Amino acid sequence: MAISKDKKNTLVAELTELLNDSKMVVYAKYQGLTVAELQELRKMAREAGVKIKVVKNRLVKVAMKEIAAYKDTDASNLTGQLLYALGTDEDFDAAKVLTKFAKTHDKLELIGGFNAEGAGLSTEEVKTLGSLPTKNELIAQVVDTLLGGINGIVSGLEKHAESNQ
Repeated sequence: MAISKDKKNTLVAELTELLNDSKMVVYAKYQGLTVAELQELRKMAREAGVKIKVVKNRLVKVAMKEIAAYKDTDASNLTGQLLYALGTDEDFDAAKVLTKFAKTHDKLELIGGFNAEGAGLSTEEVKTLGSLPTKNELIAQVVDTLLGGINGIVSGLEKHAESNQ
């Protein structure tokens, strides 16, 4: 069933706002996923602050043309039935959600993405970005590394003090 021109304009305006606010957009083919699996993906995305949209590719392309950063973005691989994950909080949230979901659901096929500057991302780049640790995990790793050195020094000094007594 065709949608009205007003509804299309509303969708394009909504997509334009979402794209403008997104730090990364990742898209994937979802044929073969059940409704329950899509609901599971949406729940997982919601918890990560990522929005999942299933809209016509043509509407996404129209919305992209209205944003300066995306005007020159290659949209040639936006074909077929795609779902879009739009991450607004952290840089790689959208990639993380779809990459994690695709590991357990082989019907979800990552196709690509683009970042906030409009640079296109290949499937492999999306998978790599999706497997990176989060900002908080990286901070924890750095703190652990720094504390490991300090703890080693303290432990060495304690042993030295005990041996001198």
